[in-house]
Amino acid sequence: MRQKVLVPGGHWSYNRFVATVRLIRPARAEPVGIQAHAIDNLQYIRATMERAGSFTALPGVGGIVLGCTALAVAGLAARMWNADSWLAAWLGEAVLACLIGMTGAVLKSRKVKLPLLSGPGRKFLLGFAPPLLAGAMLTWVLYRGGMIAALPGVWLLLYGTGVLCGGAASVKVVPVMGICFMAMGAAALFAPAAWGNGFLAAGFGGIHIVFGSLITVKYGG
Repeated sequence: MRQKVLVPGGHWSYNRFVATVRLIRPARAEPVGIQAHAIDNLQYIRATMERAGSFTALPGVGGIVLGCTALAVAGLAARMWNADSWLAAWLGEAVLACLIGMTGAVLKSRKVKLPLLSGPGRKFLLGFAPPLLAGAMLTWVLYRGGMIAALPGVWLLLYGTGVLCGGAASVKVVPVMGICFMAMGAAALFAPAAWGNGFLAAGFGGIHIVFGSLITVKYGG
């Protein structure tokens, strides 16, 4: 726009001026630190997913301890000529194994800062528990039927099935461990009855120690 003004000397001149436009409402400031906050959230989610992905639910150290107790019970049971005493020794080991496994799982979940019944833990329990319950019922049925010689194969086979099903969503070492137990159980079912205690020692003792060591070294105990 132009404005006519009188300058010294009696002359008229035109000055230019620029109109100023003011906002009725002030511009809204952007939230401070929103990008940094989003990055922190993404890093937290990624770290949580990495911990969950490597959470085996099976405690490595607990597996080693469980394997050692199984070898001790196998040595004790080998000296028992009474079938009832032999069965009682291994049932006692089963109860002890549950306590060791639960304690190890709780300690491991606290170490990785994940709830015990988080996604991986819950999936493992849902796949692991049914075969064990089936094994408990079959133990009673086979004992009543006088087929105690079939118990080592049934125990190893169903335990391996539980580990395989429960560990299907876990790291690869867990399903492989389940397959090894199942193979051991299948061999025990077709082997001479006198070899049953040895298969239990090799399975619940040896396999637990080997894979427990692998889990401890590679997946944090």
